Amino acid sequence: MILCYYLFNWVQMYQEEGLNSAVIFRLWVIVIVAGILLTILGTILTNIVLSIAHAIKTQTNTEPRFIEDERDKLIELKGVRVAYVTFSVGVLIAMITFALGQPPLIMFSLIVLFSVIAEIIGSIAQLHLYRRGVQYG
Repeated sequence: MILCYYLFNWVQMYQEEGLNSAVIFRLWVIVIVAGILLTILGTILTNIVLSIAHAIKTQTNTEPRFIEDERDKLIELKGVRVAYVTFSVGVLIAMITFALGQPPLIMFSLIVLFSVIAEIIGSIAQLHLYRRGVQYG
């Protein structure tokens, strides 16, 4: 949702008036704050829903124990690695656009864009690894 909002507003601004630094800085702040807030709210709501589902399933009032083992840590690390590689490629693309003569606002906009994309791709990679199972080695 945040990525769609960012892309829609950025393209609309670029087509209508060009890149205005005051407007684009406001867009960046909205995207970054929304990303932080939605991550926090998503984590809290997920824990609440999982606790309710556990209580309904077990018919008890005890808190579920979420145990993290080596497999979970390995999947998290591999997801973070995918996110970092994606972000690094995005920064490289942003630097190349700047070196080819594009304005600095384009470069910084691409960096913000790829930070959101990297977070999404890292999460998708973690989900994929959980579904597939992770191979040690």
